[in-house]
Amino acid sequence: MIVSIDVDAQKTFTPLCPKELPVAEGDTIVEELNAQAALADLRVMTKDAHSMSAKWLVDNTEDMLQPTGLPEADLTWVAHAVVGSEGYELLDGLPKATEYDYCVWKGVDPEFHPYGACFHDIGEKLSTGLLEWLHSKQTDFVLVGGLATDYCVKTTVLQLLKGGDWKVIVNAAACRGIAPETIETAWNEMMDAGAVVLENAEAIDKYIKNQ
Repeated sequence: MIVSIDVDAQKTFTPLCPKELPVAEGDTIVEELNAQAALADLRVMTKDAHSMSAKWLVDNTEDMLQPTGLPEADLTWVAHAVVGSEGYELLDGLPKATEYDYCVWKGVDPEFHPYGACFHDIGEKLSTGLLEWLHSKQTDFVLVGGLATDYCVKTTVLQLLKGGDWKVIVNAAACRGIAPETIETAWNEMMDAGAVVLENAEAIDKYIKNQ
């Protein structure tokens, strides 16, 4: 069984929402996400789903990435992916939520700001059910793309690698990151942990067929 995961492919992480957390070219990954999903049997959506009452909120980007002192939200961030806002929406060209086979909404609780899609909490005690669902489907390969490489994609991939004996393949063409230094570190962390990073969906197709 092959499962494809669209990690936080939301407008909040693109230049479409410049006052939120715009990732350069974040709005250009749809074609590759759809291409990798075409290789899969099942498709998963994950979304940041935040509130304006979140405890980690700051007003200005200059105040971001500071320690919060909160147990389940490590850093400060400006408002993004607020439920009901444009930034919360999936990128145009992706399926509707009801057309996915499994969905994860994360960060709904104002006390929490998780990055990975497998757990609601930073301590990784409160499962979102994704790992259990993947096991129930007897998953062999997990294909991952989304936003942003150096935060939610990386953490999701690391959680997937720890959570099952499936092969985790990351589609580089379907990912965009925030900063060159942290992007490079993220790729290295994912590969060191056992992820297979491939150039695009075409390369993924060839890789799977050779297994």
